[in-house]
Amino acid sequence: MTLLEDVITYLEMLERPVGRRVLAPLDKLALMRAESCTISFYRYIYNAVGEPWLWFERRLIDDAALAAQILKPTIEIFILYVRGVPAGFFELDTAAVRETKLCYFGLIPEFIGRRLGPYLLQAAIDQAWSRPLDRFWLHTSTFDHPKALSVYQQAGFVVYARRPVLFEDPRGSGLLPETLSHRLLPPLD
Repeated sequence: MTLLEDVITYLEMLERPVGRRVLAPLDKLALMRAESCTISFYRYIYNAVGEPWLWFERRLIDDAALAAQILKPTIEIFILYVRGVPAGFFELDTAAVRETKLCYFGLIPEFIGRRLGPYLLQAAIDQAWSRPLDRFWLHTSTFDHPKALSVYQQAGFVVYARRPVLFEDPRGSGLLPETLSHRLLPPLD
C-alpha cells in the first residue's frame, strides 16, 4: 500500500462578492440543473472531471449509497454544456442553515484552458448566494488543478484552515487506472 501526502485547504466566502463579473468565454454555453440526476450520468461526469485529480471517494460507494447522497433535496448539481457537450459540473450542499458547501467543481480535461473554470465558478457563486446565506465554503487539495486555489481566491474565497492528510493511493487499489499520471504522483511500485 502506497500512502500519498496531501494538504487540504479550506476556503470560505462570508458575503456575496461585488464588482467584476465573469462573462461567458465562448458562445453556445448552457448551464442546466441536473434534476433527479441519474446515477450513470453522475458517475460519468464525476469520473470524467475528477479522475485526473484523484477523485475517488464516490467510486468507493455502490449505486444505492450514491443515490442516497445525490438525490437529497438539499443537493444541487449543475452541468455546464459547451455546444451541447457536457464540459463540467458543480455540486452544492445546502443542508446547513444559511450555509452552502461547494462539494465538487471542475471541468472535463478537454475543456480546461478555455476560461470556463472562472465562468463556472461564478455560476456556482451566483447559485449559492441566490438564497439567504451567511457562508459559502469549499475545500481543495494539492492534487487538484494547479490553478484551483488561485481561481477560488480570485473569486473571493479566503483560506481559513489547512490540514495535512495521508491517503491510500487509489491507483494501487484499482479505483483509478494504474497508468494514471499526475504532476504530484510518484510511480507505483
